[in-house]
Amino acid sequence: MESTVTLKSICAPSEDIVAREIEGELIIIPLAAGIGDMEDELYTLNETGKAIWGRLDGTATLGEIAAGMAEEYDAPPAEIERDVLGLLEELLRRKIVLVR
Repeated sequence: MESTVTLKSICAPSEDIVAREIEGELIIIPLAAGIGDMEDELYTLNETGKAIWGRLDGTATLGEIAAGMAEEYDAPPAEIERDVLGLLEELLRRKIVLVR
């Protein structure tokens, strides 16, 4: 199921993971085999990743997420778009998110 994400994609966290913030760090835990690279691997996201993750509600496009973040953080839209698409490509590859 290799797919690619675009700014028109709508993504949401997989039902096969649990994400928890512990002491300021977002930790993603796979619940099913085949998620990520190893069955028991944990994932963490940096501050930018956490900000993107918090907006993955399954209704907003990645373009809308990027535009909102560019405005909120007063950052260049193209840079935010690259960050959003790069992270979502990786999360999709690892089956941590799904494209709706």
